[in-house]
Amino acid sequence: MAKKKQVFECQACGFRSSKWLGKCTNCGAWESFIEIKPKDLEVMERIEKSAKKADTIIPITQVQEDNVRRIPTGIDELDLVLGGGLVEGSLVLVGGSPGVGKSTLLLKTCANLARQGKKVLYVSAEESAGQIKLRANRIEANHENLYLCNELVLENILAQLTTHDFDLLVIDSIQTIYSEEVASAPGTVSQVKAVTFELMRTAKSRKIPIFIIGHITKEGSIAGPRVLEHMVDTVLYFEGDSSQELRLLRGFKNRFGSISEVGIFEMTNKGLISAKNIAKRFFNRKNASVGSAATVVMEGSRPIILEVQALVAESGYPTPKRSATGFDASRLTMLLALLEKKLDLPFNQYDVFVNIAGGIKITETAADLAVIAAILSSFRNRPISEETIFLGEVGLTGELRDVMMQDLRLKEAASQGFRKAIVPSKPLQEPTIKTYVVDSVEKIVDWM
Repeated sequence: MAKKKQVFECQACGFRSSKWLGKCTNCGAWESFIEIKPKDLEVMERIEKSAKKADTIIPITQVQEDNVRRIPTGIDELDLVLGGGLVEGSLVLVGGSPGVGKSTLLLKTCANLARQGKKVLYVSAEESAGQIKLRANRIEANHENLYLCNELVLENILAQLTTHDFDLLVIDSIQTIYSEEVASAPGTVSQVKAVTFELMRTAKSRKIPIFIIGHITKEGSIAGPRVLEHMVDTVLYFEGDSSQELRLLRGFKNRFGSISEVGIFEMTNKGLISAKNIAKRFFNRKNASVGSAATVVMEGSRPIILEVQALVAESGYPTPKRSATGFDASRLTMLLALLEKKLDLPFNQYDVFVNIAGGIKITETAADLAVIAAILSSFRNRPISEETIFLGEVGLTGELRDVMMQDLRLKEAASQGFRKAIVPSKPLQEPTIKTYVVDSVEKIVDWM
């Protein structure tokens, strides 16, 4: 009698092993391996074999371009992140923390498409139809072309698509849907792979767009196997605190457009709406303040003025504290070491805290100079003029480097009433704001 084959699979990354492991050798996750049942293994092998089946091989010169047809969702910021609208046959994954507005945004999108004459099916495995109705009343998303369904079984959902010929499908959420062909529990690697593959095949064969909502882990990534993000066409992440009004929608993958654009939304009593005027949402400097400096960052093609706040206080511990909210903590440590080296300042005796006002996260280095200015302002207890803005990347040798789209940043600063800008190089175009060129960290002290 043949010995039963055992296969264990990591629930974090999908790595398989012939024996149970306490720590995954592929992704490093602990206690993540579970045994795959023989029936599930057969289903997964069949799916993988079907996915790897190659089409007819032809020269690329003979391949005809796909005519990508985009469907406007009626929400400007969402269309911006998607690259101009929703593409037919696309599979879009939307992730975010609980309460950030994923379901609200997609229900509003469904209602907008329903008003365009599209038949839309919203499948919720976590909320009842009555709960969704309450949300629809609040955000004015009621329409006869919008259908609700409380279903957990994938095969029943796909049967509804065939019976009623829907134009859009929303799955809320992918971790709660399961296929009857797979015996494992919902949310496991086997179930997520099987369900996502069937949804992808349905989207491509029927030429209908499908939204799927995904839970996230405490680290901020989509829960479940990473293969989920590889299988879909577009991955969108919601950022923002549920206690704040402004939310950001970022694209981390888009096969039909750029991922550089960022959508900005405002949570109101009628749901998420596109933020019309965000120019002064992230800074509020009416008077000169100690430990506060302004800068301009680029979110896609849109310049946003931010306020960088710093607090420097004497440390009561042998090891001083370093804390950054909205800014890279390791980069803050590097900037402090640079100030100690170049300006001979004893930051090893002080606690330093940096915060980016408004809850936004800075992912570029153009704010380095503003962070240094805010730290020096707090350290010397000298306020910075509310009419001054700082732009520049700081290198390890103390030199200031140019930033991308400097002219566009200066134009935005001038439109918001700033009169002076500290920059690393002379602008290409003559700006309407007075610029002062500073080429090293040592010279920034003259402006404090």
